Amino acid sequence: MKNYVLGFYASIAALAADLASKAFVVANADTLATGIPVFPGFNLIFHRNYGVTFGFFQSVPWWVLALVATAVVLYLVVSLIRATQPAEAGAYGMVIGGALGNIVDRLRFGGVTDFLDFYLGTAHWPAFNLADVFVVCGVGVLLIVAGREKVASSEASE
Repeated sequence: MKNYVLGFYASIAALAADLASKAFVVANADTLATGIPVFPGFNLIFHRNYGVTFGFFQSVPWWVLALVATAVVLYLVVSLIRATQPAEAGAYGMVIGGALGNIVDRLRFGGVTDFLDFYLGTAHWPAFNLADVFVVCGVGVLLIVAGREKVASSEASE
């Protein structure tokens, strides 16, 4: 199987998981509006983020954010097609799927549906969603792959 096929499947899985979780949250928005404790340190809550990470750029029109994200996805698709390792392709797929999930939300609602609320005492991390999890994990895998490639190339040159 070509690496990009693995990445394509990873993007579809990430997108499907993200959209399904957000559909559940939106369908239960009234119940989740004030938050539901799951266990100490974690709530499910309905929140709409009209900006980007940590709510930055909330004054930027939603369509500009969607357009920028679409351009990034197109770049990532090219990177996915060029991927030389299965882990790299899967990581690109995760990032693409997560980004597409947030783009769909911006197109539908003008903002992104967030629902994972982690906290310690009264300090809450900004709410996020599965798309964000896929993006962060995908980037993490890409960093690991790049680090391994660097170590392998430096060992080969010795």
